[in-house]
Amino acid sequence: MTIITNGRFRRLSGAAAALLATGALIALTACATPADGDTAAVQDPETSAPESPFDLTSANVDGRVRIDPVPEAVEALEASGFTPIEAGKFTVAVSPYEAPLGLLASDDSRTLIGVEPDIAQLVADGLGLELNPQNVAWADWPLGVESGKYDTVISNVTVTEERKDLFDFAVHRDDVLAFAVKADSDITSISQAEDVAGLKVVVGSGTNQEKVLLGWIEENEKNGLEPGEAVYYDDNAAALLALSSGRVDATLGPNPTAAFQAAVSGETKVVGTLNGGYPENAQIGVATAKGNGLIEPVAIVLNHAIESGDYAKVLERWNLTDEAVDEALINPPGLPRS
Repeated sequence: MTIITNGRFRRLSGAAAALLATGALIALTACATPADGDTAAVQDPETSAPESPFDLTSANVDGRVRIDPVPEAVEALEASGFTPIEAGKFTVAVSPYEAPLGLLASDDSRTLIGVEPDIAQLVADGLGLELNPQNVAWADWPLGVESGKYDTVISNVTVTEERKDLFDFAVHRDDVLAFAVKADSDITSISQAEDVAGLKVVVGSGTNQEKVLLGWIEENEKNGLEPGEAVYYDDNAAALLALSSGRVDATLGPNPTAAFQAAVSGETKVVGTLNGGYPENAQIGVATAKGNGLIEPVAIVLNHAIESGDYAKVLERWNLTDEAVDEALINPPGLPRS
């Protein structure tokens, strides 16, 4: 197998490729390695790019879907014995690294916006609490939630069996990956291993999507097809430049990012999606400290919002309707232990 790392070629043995495919996945299960600000997604107003369908200023907060307290959830919270870290507030860890999941408003470096803060607002409203979002580095949320520094984390966290040892989950989205290509590319569909034969595909190191892609490349090798190549870049901007210049054929990463980029720039298109845990089923959840009693009230709110249609409005607001779940399950089967 040939791998390109920062523009340099090196050939890996089958054993080494398998190691890359399976290693270093626990900490980054939910998504690709966060890009620094993901600034490539925001277009220069002087260019001819289409107008963004998203308001990325602090005014975005005014458009959030809001709900009234859900009596059943409020009662369940009172009966649970759980005490919010700050009285009357719902303190949520959010990592603002990737649009449209979580990001800082373009005109205010303190205001968190995105689908994850919107979900947090729904839950806070339903519990009768004031939302208190906290800007937290991805690597810091596990200790923060486990130690009680934050009531919960809502930041694209995938349910895994290992994480369930320490945290309770209430599912709020499917974990979806997407293949994206140039808008004028002849590639119209990528849905199986043979579709990446001969293609150079950008993927994040140590991620679920890397595991999928390397598995498909090995499958093509075994079937006598041109295997394809995994290509690695240090940030999203470099990857998009490589795509636009034709140095690579496609990217594989979190669907929210790919869908957002396509909608904002008009320069890319999504040509295939698959579950982030492929071939397993991966889901994204609100995570709380194990056994603290909070997850049941949270699930009640989410299921109420699903039934009322307010949940669908949140996903529609960020062009993520294809990640909707039918039910906010508590601690469903997670990705298997590595």
